[in-house]
Amino acid sequence: MDMDWVNAAHSMGTTIIGVTYNGGVVLGADSRTSTGMYVANRVSDKITKLTDNVYLCRSGSAADSQVVSDYVRYFLHQHVIQLGQPATVKVAANLIRTLSYQNKSMLETGLIVGGWDKYNGGKIFAVPLGGTMLEQPFAIGGSGSSYLYGFLDQAWKEGLSKEEAEALVVKAVSLAIARDGASGGVVRTVVINSDGVTRNFYPGDKLPLWHEELPLRNSLLEQPDSEVELMHA
Repeated sequence: MDMDWVNAAHSMGTTIIGVTYNGGVVLGADSRTSTGMYVANRVSDKITKLTDNVYLCRSGSAADSQVVSDYVRYFLHQHVIQLGQPATVKVAANLIRTLSYQNKSMLETGLIVGGWDKYNGGKIFAVPLGGTMLEQPFAIGGSGSSYLYGFLDQAWKEGLSKEEAEALVVKAVSLAIARDGASGGVVRTVVINSDGVTRNFYPGDKLPLWHEELPLRNSLLEQPDSEVELMHA
């Protein structure tokens, strides 16, 4: 029996997304981490805190994205100490771009930087494979992103409210989970604005079902407690 998948690198075949709205940004991600064909972690957190006002969405190699975020968090901490004020989103994105570009032959990770600062408000920067940095009103990454470009081109618009932006992020990630076998689990979001940071959690069984997805049938989750007790009696 071929067991190569046991030693495969941990990869976040992923859906990550960042959306700007009128006053801040919303970041979102699924939670599936894979080792080859094996799901190593169903509920991993792919949205990493860099500073109090800047967060990072990670895709690709889990190890690569984690080490980049650790280095950038350290450099930003030094930066904040020297300046005596929070780092801007663009400074954080530039640090990630520099690390990604200088190590492009070794890193296999695509990243989305999002946050809010008092100079520029809410900003989203995409840093895909190779170390390019792109400022965008919304950005998507990971294996699930290929299913979402047309949807977001149509659905995103200027002047979204916070509630509309978060609903859009959750809908987009759940659509990608439905189509992309490497995305799955729960949906996590981070809302960042002048008031601070809010994290939200959407369990997989509360996400909407899309075309061709089958509802649960003959499942213990659907049965009343009395029937479950009888089965185990």
